[in-house]
Amino acid sequence: MIFDKNKMLVIAGPCSLECEDLSMRVAERIARMSESLGDEIVAVFKGSFDKANRTGAKSPRGCGLDEGLRIFEKVKESFGLPTITDVHETHQCKPVGKVCDALQIPAFLCRQTDLLLAAAKTGRAVNVKKGQFLAPTDMRHVVEKLKLAKASEIWQTERGTTFGYGNLVVDMRGIGIMKGNGAPVIFDATHSVQLPGAGNGVSSGERQYEGPLALAAVAAGADGLFIETHPDPDSAMSDAATQLPLCELEKFVESCLRVRKAVG
Repeated sequence: MIFDKNKMLVIAGPCSLECEDLSMRVAERIARMSESLGDEIVAVFKGSFDKANRTGAKSPRGCGLDEGLRIFEKVKESFGLPTITDVHETHQCKPVGKVCDALQIPAFLCRQTDLLLAAAKTGRAVNVKKGQFLAPTDMRHVVEKLKLAKASEIWQTERGTTFGYGNLVVDMRGIGIMKGNGAPVIFDATHSVQLPGAGNGVSSGERQYEGPLALAAVAAGADGLFIETHPDPDSAMSDAATQLPLCELEKFVESCLRVRKAVG
């Protein structure tokens, strides 16, 4: 088991793995945070080996499956962190499950039954991003599929809901609704402030609202946080407008832990 109900689950890392050097640099900082806050959090390193859902056809997609899994193996060997990555196709689940501790289903694929079943079959934890088009009440059907497939752990992630064109809104009621499915709820602090497709062929965003939304989500009962972080977000290969500067990560998490303690 990765999830611990007595601790806040923190999934953090770069949007795209980009390269080994970047990944190791971010993982080292997360490992240090994990050591410092180990009594209060469970830290999981995340990164995508393939950004298969980029806005533009010519946008770079990442390092690829083989290189990505090699990087994850090195992160685990060097820092002992559990790891998670996205899978977009059923054939990716088996090799990813041999290396990573958890598989993530992207929001736009959250209803894809075969992908959910293949992820569950690996015996690894499965984190499902709630689709931007999905009501929180509809996540019960996603959880039911994973339960029927006997997934070892099921996590649900709130990442905002489509609100008109090129914008998202977070309804904090959804956290309580999704917790009713009997699976932990994680709040995606960085994707929830995206402005999808609003950056002239790339997704834009409003990074300044990540803190207030994360604090509100923890107060509303979120069991964990999902945070994309980068040493220099503006130069990131993807999601440059929303990744949290790496130097701010630990203080960001600490502020959320204070709220978690306050609400009990």
